[in-house]
Amino acid sequence: MAHIDYFFATISPFSYLCGTRPAEIAAKHGATLTYRPLDIMGLFARTGGTAPKDRHPSRAEYRLQELRRQAAQVGMPLNPKPAFWPTNPAPSSYAIIAAQNEGGDVAGLVHAIGAACWAEERDIAQDDVIRDCLTKAGFAPDLADKHMLTSAETYAANLEDAVAKGAFGAPFFITDTDERFWGQDRLAGLDAYLAG
Repeated sequence: MAHIDYFFATISPFSYLCGTRPAEIAAKHGATLTYRPLDIMGLFARTGGTAPKDRHPSRAEYRLQELRRQAAQVGMPLNPKPAFWPTNPAPSSYAIIAAQNEGGDVAGLVHAIGAACWAEERDIAQDDVIRDCLTKAGFAPDLADKHMLTSAETYAANLEDAVAKGAFGAPFFITDTDERFWGQDRLAGLDAYLAG
């Protein structure tokens, strides 16, 4: 059975634009999928990337154009300059890690958190927003509170694993055969690879 490590950031618009497709692709091919939320700014610092606020204006302008095009292509609402961005990604990441350990609709939770930030003008660092997203995905609203220490340790480990495995952006998919796919626009390539 194939396995996919899905490294992503809850504050990444490109991670949001994956929607639930990573889970759908994994299910289609009988593969397992591990959600690995991480500190994207830490990943950039460790792998030669640049935070969006520090990029050259031409790169920043292109990013906004690409977000508009990619959102239209997948039919997802997206505000390229949301009110609560950047924000602290750790609380929402802890909720996802706790949900994955619990079992359930993790894909739905990841999508709800992304939509809260990028389509609903909500601050995903706030407890009430996280609790609402957990509830929408069928989890207990206080799930993240119960597993904070374990989730924090996993969140830190995810960054270390991402660097060690060669990830440098988000979303980043790495198979158990070390095939790497960077970006939501590479999901078709992941799908094709798993198909053989």
